[in-house]
Amino acid sequence: MKPTDAALPNGPGAAAVLAAGVGALALGLLTLAGDKYPAAKAHLVWYRPTGALSGVTTLSLVLWIGAWAVLGALWRRRDVALRPVLAVSFALLAVGLLLTFPPVIDLF
Repeated sequence: MKPTDAALPNGPGAAAVLAAGVGALALGLLTLAGDKYPAAKAHLVWYRPTGALSGVTTLSLVLWIGAWAVLGALWRRRDVALRPVLAVSFALLAVGLLLTFPPVIDLF
């Protein structure tokens, strides 16, 4: 294999990191919706033995993979500024994680 001067773009990696933050936020928001809003809970019960958890996790995964696919396609050949991407990703992850804890959910 011949070495090249061109480095690999960081866009695909940044897309994966940001998509993980989007997926975590989706999980938190859907958990909140399934816990606090009866209409949302009714729509999230896709498998009765698990209750709303079935819809919450499935939709979170779909949103995570969808965000990864879209961002990956947009940033496939680009170099992006990693610092803002990481900051936003960790903020989304933190909010999503907090929204899965009952003491935080009870604030709404």
